[in-house]
This record gives sequence, structure tokens and C-alpha cells, in this order.
Amino acid sequence: MLQPLLSIWPSPCSNSPWPMNTGKSSTPTLARQSRACTTLLSIPGIGLLTATALVAATSGDVTHFKDARHFASWFGLTPREHSSGNSRFLGSISKRGDRYLRMLLTHGARSVLRAAKVAEGAGKEVGGVRRWALDVQRRSNHNKAACALANKLARICYATLRDKTPFGESDRLSRKITRESFVMPA
Repeated sequence: MLQPLLSIWPSPCSNSPWPMNTGKSSTPTLARQSRACTTLLSIPGIGLLTATALVAATSGDVTHFKDARHFASWFGLTPREHSSGNSRFLGSISKRGDRYLRMLLTHGARSVLRAAKVAEGAGKEVGGVRRWALDVQRRSNHNKAACALANKLARICYATLRDKTPFGESDRLSRKITRESFVMPA
């Protein structure tokens, strides 16, 4: 799965036809050629960097994880559990696992929360994952909601990679795939 991506990525030692310091990234091209990346791009809050990093870390195959909770705990996004008998206490996230991917998922969750808040303020209808995230934010605070949403995004990533089906609306995926530049306007 990862071999086609690595075969077109220029190595610094090779006599590649691509100059190394052109300033243009071939990440969008790599993401378009990988089915796992395009599937992940259908998830809100998952962009090019997160999709390519997840595919590079997992090789696009999540079958070696028992379930979605184990996949999320691989990033350190599941809460620590202190349970005894019938009482169950969930603490803060464990912060074990891949720091970079946890950071990307958390920033993606923050962007989803922000976009949902702006859409709600503009009077637009907010549904699905965005509605759930706003409800969590109302019950607790913004940072806890961002971590909870990052955990949910990791579980959604697991499901989409396992089932090899895009998530939600197909128009989001087509917009992300056809986008040429991922630079924010000034």
C-alpha cells in the first residue's frame, strides 16, 4: 500500500528529475494516488497532512488493531480508566503513543469545533459529528471537547480504513481532492 507512495517520492540521494527545493509540494499528488488517503479526506477535520501521516503510520491497513478504541489509544487519545466494582472513573487522556498524529488529530478537531461554532452563529444547520462536538463543548469546556472529538475522529478514521468506504458527504471529498493549493489566503 505504501510502496506506490514511496516509489514516486524523490530521495535526496537519487538523480531525480525533480529539484528538491522547488517550493512546491507533491503531497496533494501523493494523496490523490492513495485510496486510503482519499478515503480519509472525506472525514471532517482530516486534511492532507493528517491523511498522509495516518497512511504512512498504518500503511493504510488497520486490521492489526483489535477495535477502534485500541486504534485511538495508539495515539494516546483514550482516557485513563480507574475502575473498581460498579464504579467507573475516566480520567484525562493518556498522552502515550504517536505525538505528531495526536497533535494533527487534535488540531483537526479544533478546526471542526471552530467551523461548527461559526456555522451555528451564522444560522446554518449543523449536524452529525459537528452537532455532537458542540453538545460536548456546552457540557464541558473547549479543550475537553477538542480531545473528545479527536478521539472520535481517530475512531472514524479506523472505521473508514477498515471498511474502505468514505465518510459522510461526497461533496467534501471531491472538494478536497480537486483543491490545488492548501495555502491559507492572506
